[in-house]
Amino acid sequence: MENLKITSAYFQQMFCLFAQMEKFERDLRESRFSELMNKHFAASSIPKGIHCLSLRLTDEYSSNAHARKQLPPPELLPLLSNNSYHHFILSTDNILAASVVVTSTVQSSLKPEKIVFHVITDKKTYAGMHSWFALNPVSPAIVEVKGVHQFDWLTRENVPVLEAVENHNGIRDYYHGNHVAGANLSDTTPRRFASKLQARSPKYISLLNHLRIYIPELFPNLDKVVFLDDDVVIQRDLSPLWEINLGGKINGAVETCKGDDEWVMSKHFKNYFNFSHPLIAKHLDPDECAWAYGMNIFDLRAWRKTKIRETYHSWLKENLKSNLTMWKLGTLPPALIAFKGHVHPIDPSWHMLGLGYQTNTNIECVKKAAVIHYNGQSKPWLQIGFEHLRPFWTKYVNYSNDFIRNCHILES
Repeated sequence: MENLKITSAYFQQMFCLFAQMEKFERDLRESRFSELMNKHFAASSIPKGIHCLSLRLTDEYSSNAHARKQLPPPELLPLLSNNSYHHFILSTDNILAASVVVTSTVQSSLKPEKIVFHVITDKKTYAGMHSWFALNPVSPAIVEVKGVHQFDWLTRENVPVLEAVENHNGIRDYYHGNHVAGANLSDTTPRRFASKLQARSPKYISLLNHLRIYIPELFPNLDKVVFLDDDVVIQRDLSPLWEINLGGKINGAVETCKGDDEWVMSKHFKNYFNFSHPLIAKHLDPDECAWAYGMNIFDLRAWRKTKIRETYHSWLKENLKSNLTMWKLGTLPPALIAFKGHVHPIDPSWHMLGLGYQTNTNIECVKKAAVIHYNGQSKPWLQIGFEHLRPFWTKYVNYSNDFIRNCHILES
């Protein structure tokens, strides 16, 4: 009888121990999901300092004639369509990020006098963006700032699908609604949940994010351009990009299916598309190699001879009709389809990815890369940015600038 009591007490203790362990694991899991949600909201919000910068520069535009001066000056306007220059295109509503992209490109260039930047922004940011580059020239490079409202080609007739994307109630609910309601967290992993959250960033229904597919029409006189995302830093002269022979292809890009970093460089079509959807299964290969947006060389003359834009629109429509069941994540999936057969792989050292979503990035590789890309949630201008990777970005922020100081954008 005594032995039975001891055995019973032992099993009770073990049961309590297992219950405590189970509760601990459950609490830890819930804490991880909560942390991911907080990170998602932090990544989707605009920091006070950056909002302040935009407001102050917009005010400066209305009160300071120097902030409104023509960009570029009239005598340099012909260079905006001169194909002997190196034309870069940047589409963003983040003034601070734009300043870093432009400054790092110019400072890293061996031929800054050959650089022409075409900065495209939205209507609400236009005045502030114009003020920044008018008051902070990057001579000898040339900068043009245009708002989407200043492009005659961007009419409802030419971009009907994007208007549908921005105004469709189901789409707006998906990107702006409750990201936890209806989600069964017990059936997913934190990493998969983080990926789903990133796919629901509101930026993916922004016209600015889709503008890259209209570059041939927006810049009808240009033959070859380099397109840059606003979360990149240029660390090497990019002039040789114009010498790369694309072999008749249209898009020079780094492939993301092979490389030392298995997390960042292991992307195939199956990572972006739902292959249980019959249209996807019929037309695409799950093992086809993906490529990266963020630093792309575009041959616009060759592009204009294709139906890339129409293909992009057609697949966007199909995804809308299927209630986003073909893919979730922004502008890359329809581009992977539209540029199919038109991509020329370039050396991976030109474009290093992943600085915005993983901490174990190889610092030596970062130092050697021509372009580093903070793709992911942890942007360097956010508090959730990775501290050890932030200095590669902050080195191009002018902290002595009055607007930067007055908006308390402080060096990390």
